[in-house]
Amino acid sequence: MKNRLIALLLCVVLVPRGFSQNLPDLGDSASADLSPLAEQKIGAQIMRDIRWRDPAYLRDAEVEDYLNRTGERLVAASAGAGMSFEFFGVSDGSLNAFAMPGGKIGVHTGLILAAQSESELAGVLAHEVSHVTQRHIARLVGKQSQTGMVMLASLLVAVLAAKSSAQASQAAIMAGQAAGISSQLAYSRDFEHEADRIGLQTLSTAGYDVRGMAAFFERLQRNGRLYENNAPAYLRTHPLTGERISEMENRVMQMPYRQVPDSLDFQLVRAKLRVGERPSRELLDELELAVAQGKPSPVAARYGLVRAYLALKRLDDAQAALAQLKMEVRRYQVVSPMLAGLEADLHLARRDFPAAVRVMAEARGRFPQSRRLLYGLVSARIEAGQAGDALELAKAETLRTPADAYLWELRARAEAALGKRLPQHYSLGEVYAIQGNYAAAVEQLTLAQAARDGDFFEQSAVDSRLREVKVLLLEQVKERRESSR
Repeated sequence: MKNRLIALLLCVVLVPRGFSQNLPDLGDSASADLSPLAEQKIGAQIMRDIRWRDPAYLRDAEVEDYLNRTGERLVAASAGAGMSFEFFGVSDGSLNAFAMPGGKIGVHTGLILAAQSESELAGVLAHEVSHVTQRHIARLVGKQSQTGMVMLASLLVAVLAAKSSAQASQAAIMAGQAAGISSQLAYSRDFEHEADRIGLQTLSTAGYDVRGMAAFFERLQRNGRLYENNAPAYLRTHPLTGERISEMENRVMQMPYRQVPDSLDFQLVRAKLRVGERPSRELLDELELAVAQGKPSPVAARYGLVRAYLALKRLDDAQAALAQLKMEVRRYQVVSPMLAGLEADLHLARRDFPAAVRVMAEARGRFPQSRRLLYGLVSARIEAGQAGDALELAKAETLRTPADAYLWELRARAEAALGKRLPQHYSLGEVYAIQGNYAAAVEQLTLAQAARDGDFFEQSAVDSRLREVKVLLLEQVKERRESSR
């Protein structure tokens, strides 16, 4: 019954495809609150749909690396230390961010670009982290009733719909009100106050400028007044009042003053997002002028210019601009994995794969946590004819992070280059299993079983994994049948 209610509500409010399928069982409706385990299951399911089915998901490992570094710094300074969080980007120009069950926090590219300082961006993330650590979604379920479950579904729908459609978000909220969510809106306002208070403390403890949070929300409020019905999307899911702004400002006045410079990575991420896939003539002119005048941030400006030339395939111009960038890097004595990634990208564009391997291998020694450098190094080694080295690295990393589908895909590419059919199909089976496409996973594992070019241990691993995935497939088919009734 609960799954049918959720599926019906999702259909009514026209949520983008993928979000309405196979939501996990939310547990016994007699529970007063949503359990942490149920939160994790819901968050994992929705995150899987966003990552593999939503075209707005930002597939940029550098931006995701940065968001997770920033987010982890905030989480470590909050009541959520030890909890599992995941931060990701959404390719959308609107000003929005949203928290989902299980610590999944999405950030629109428009919000990153609108932040005038890193502390402003960190303030929004701290606010979202507080929604998770205080278990606001679970607490919204309230009393043990089916109405509570419908209200939870309404909330999730509103958050997800607001990600890509303000109209769908409004429809979701209206549907929720019809189901009884209006009585819970007062709680959501209380939750906003609580997230403000705890978020400010988290921001301070993490070493950011607390004025950034108040300044950003105040600017959002001004924009909301200017645009009226076209207010920033963030205001639609996070109602902002003058009382909240006043409370934040009063709290900030009682906290120690701290001037915090932006990190280089914050500046580089913004430069990369501004350039995008293909920069306009106006943006290129602006970047060239900024570099010529040496402002506002010489390293970030030159980084953006190299990215722009790369995107336009003006490789000689990119090479000359990169040489100037390296001089600025030495002058200011700054480091970032994104600088190494940029140099490697230029080598890849010139099809100088050994040089790209050299740059990324050296950089990984300094930035071992960078997923972007890891992915780039494995891929470049395959292109450079070093598939054996690529496979060795990919195998070691999949042991550390077995849920990384892109790493399994790179591993399959290396195995294909080496003519290893059984391992290749096994790796592809893992890719599909992580994506929740168990039928395709069974097909790949069956092909691995038939390949017969592996040793006894590899064959046994295939047989065992195939049995496991078949069970998952049966459960998935059963859930789909039940949710369609």
